[in-house]
Amino acid sequence: MIEVRELTKRYGARTAVEGLTFTVRPGRVTGFLGPNGAGKSTTMRMMLGLDTPTAGSVLIAGRTYRELPTPLRDIGSLLDAKGVHGGRSAYAHLAGLAASNGIPRRRVDEVLAMAGLDAATARRRTRGFSLGMGQRLGIAAALLGDPRTLLLDEPVNGLDTEGIRWIRDLMKSLAAEGRTVFLSSHLMSEMELTADHLIVIGRGRLLADTSVREFIEANSRAHTVVRAGEGAGEAERLRALLEGEPGARVRLDSGGGWLVEGPAPARIGELARAHGVALRELTPRRASLEDVYTEMARSSVEFGGVGR
Repeated sequence: MIEVRELTKRYGARTAVEGLTFTVRPGRVTGFLGPNGAGKSTTMRMMLGLDTPTAGSVLIAGRTYRELPTPLRDIGSLLDAKGVHGGRSAYAHLAGLAASNGIPRRRVDEVLAMAGLDAATARRRTRGFSLGMGQRLGIAAALLGDPRTLLLDEPVNGLDTEGIRWIRDLMKSLAAEGRTVFLSSHLMSEMELTADHLIVIGRGRLLADTSVREFIEANSRAHTVVRAGEGAGEAERLRALLEGEPGARVRLDSGGGWLVEGPAPARIGELARAHGVALRELTPRRASLEDVYTEMARSSVEFGGVGR
């Protein structure tokens, strides 16, 4: 478990993170969202003891990172996949980490296999690695100590479709084992498929601490696709009825028909029946995480980034 309490980081007169408080619990994948400059990277660096908080604290399994006796066995992390000496092979890099942390050498082969790096690739110098291969090596390093907590920043960067599916399944399986999984990503469609819970920040402040479904439902209005019958003028009659409903917003749907925001489907059906308008379609449409997040990022004054 990761406990963040009143976490604050200032750089002179500039505040990157201010008063953040949240808990990342085991047994689920927690997504960390915020636009560039919101303070995500600074927060994650403070979690790992790379930056010192101006105020507040971060506890991992009840201790600060610097108090952990064997950090790689307690928390695995990936912040920068390029943070590897280019003259070393993937195997040598992992073997060095294992030796310095009292981890058996056999674990190196296990995590290389888990990350999909074969023996030939593992013996190559990392300076020749693609971005995707570097990401796989970074994830292998995060898993090396078989930690109870994982903290990953943009883990799907550079991965192909197969790799993205692999990391999604891996995160879910690790959470199912009771581990704490905390990850950031700008790929909203993937975050919606992977995460159970969300921490959302803007300008270094907490905006949301909730489940993915609750976040979407709380920040989006109901949408319904409506199509009128084939009769002449039926589509325009329907639009006029819908636009007369208090709080309704009506626009043309890309697939034909009308996209209605506001009234519930049942109300739309009652309205059409009361005025003798036949309907061919009445389909509720659920907003995606990307829809909700993009709208929030565009409209909220909290998302005017000053952090890192």
